[in-house]
Amino acid sequence: MKRSLVNTYFLMAVACLIPLRASAMHIGEGMLPAGWSIAWGVVCLPFVIYGFRNIGKRVSATPKVKILLAMCGAFAFVLSALKIPSVTGSCSHPTGVGLAAILFGPAVTSVLGLIVLVFQALLLAHGGITTLGANTFSMAIAGPIVSWLVFRGTKKAGLSAPIGVFLAAALGDLATYVVTSLQLGVVYGGFAKFLAVFALTQVPLAIAEGLLTVVIFNILEKYSKTELEELAVV
Repeated sequence: MKRSLVNTYFLMAVACLIPLRASAMHIGEGMLPAGWSIAWGVVCLPFVIYGFRNIGKRVSATPKVKILLAMCGAFAFVLSALKIPSVTGSCSHPTGVGLAAILFGPAVTSVLGLIVLVFQALLLAHGGITTLGANTFSMAIAGPIVSWLVFRGTKKAGLSAPIGVFLAAALGDLATYVVTSLQLGVVYGGFAKFLAVFALTQVPLAIAEGLLTVVIFNILEKYSKTELEELAVV
């Protein structure tokens, strides 16, 4: 219990230091035609349904992971609510879902990411309800899959956990924006143009997110090592 409280207090402190007056660069309300909005929502359904089932199994097997699940959701909510202006007048933001993907895998992360996106759309006007499927696929499915694959790959390669965590979080962040650029490029044309819009700001953001995720992971490894071992992370 003490370990969980320490973790919770740390994330609360981080949240307090980050300004929440921001508008994240999710695909905004009405930016996608109805057909594409529906299609992306349908694509997300299998991942989210499997994610809910996976969460139920994990919580039943190890009730202690509830705290870690909540922390991962809060971490993603805070980071993805940041707004970093880009050179084009638009903005970029971290995703924060790499940590959840590392700890719980992409299926569980799809559910946490969906919850984060719903709250941001309703409470902060970040993103939109009609574009929820597209945003969920890019930030809560595609990015976490890349993060999970990278982390597992670095473990098999014998790299240290901090290096694996950094690469997983950073590359998962970048993957989200590649997919978002593709989603917009398919509708409006100019995939490379959308990709270039965020490159200058997203690359340093991905590096910063990777470093921050390493810091959080090291704290969890110190105070919640038992839980991480039960999750087969360490």
